Amino acid sequence: MTRTHLSWPDTAYEAIKGDLTVAAAYLTPAGGAVVTSVSPVGLADRAANEVSFTTSLGFPKKLERILHNPRVSLAYHTRAHGFAAHSHYVLAQGRASVDLQPSAQRLAELMHASEPFLGRTKRGRVWDWLLREYHQDRVFIDVGLERIVTWPDLSAHGPSTVTGPSWPQHPAGQRPPKNGTTPRVPVSQLARQIAALPHRLLAYQGADGHPVILPVAVTGHDETGLRLTAPPELLAPGGRRAGFLAHAFRPQCVGVSMRTVTGWLTVKDGETVYAPHTSAGMAAPPSKTVMTVANGLLAKQGLRRAQRNGTTARLRDLAAQGPAHGSERHPDGT
Repeated sequence: MTRTHLSWPDTAYEAIKGDLTVAAAYLTPAGGAVVTSVSPVGLADRAANEVSFTTSLGFPKKLERILHNPRVSLAYHTRAHGFAAHSHYVLAQGRASVDLQPSAQRLAELMHASEPFLGRTKRGRVWDWLLREYHQDRVFIDVGLERIVTWPDLSAHGPSTVTGPSWPQHPAGQRPPKNGTTPRVPVSQLARQIAALPHRLLAYQGADGHPVILPVAVTGHDETGLRLTAPPELLAPGGRRAGFLAHAFRPQCVGVSMRTVTGWLTVKDGETVYAPHTSAGMAAPPSKTVMTVANGLLAKQGLRRAQRNGTTARLRDLAAQGPAHGSERHPDGT
């Protein structure tokens, strides 16, 4: 696949190389978007026009969806505990490839790159055994960038600067799901779960098929959903599937808390309502040692499960086949 070459703005490059935690969005077969947080530890090659992040075989659905539809986006939305100094909001959109079997050299380079962000890697016979799968069975997602958009403020207010193809018009509204658009999880419970999570983002499929990730504020809720605000010119009017992320983290990503939600977004008559349909969360203890042990054990468990249920072989087959024809489906999911 021939990749576009972009001349990255310096502000984008600083955020890409320096942000500790980034929001990543990928698309679902029905035309929705899922947005989650990742720690890319500065993995980027400006000359090659590529940014990267890693995941594990313990999250096969994410990998399957990216292999089916490689359009992904990354939002550099907070400077907290990172190295970039400015306050620009950066949205990077592109197409991903998945490296399911990275070389030993690449894995070693990842460990070296991660230490400024995540701290020194624990060493010793017990730690090496515990963290073997966590360090050695990583999956790289490499994103060839096609568009970079920057705003002068982390709230994405103000004039934007677009590098690459011009920003498309708003997408048309989508067909409602068969099971309806009303909330399927208790809204009041979700509001309590995200109350202490300061970083909130919304993602949906844009008119050109790339995910759009926007910073949002939650201003209230009732039985119909969460009330959201965002820069009005960036919210597509009408109804559509959308993903929502709320998260928090401390230095070196200790004490990570995250809640990922899918649901239905309605923008009408100056009001933005998000009806949640699914909700999943995690919270890591604010202890580096406890978190490291948990990461090691979860990686071992995830790899064994992937080998036992055939996930590894299935993902390799998907990677060999290339993106499915379904990746070109219309944004309404048809």
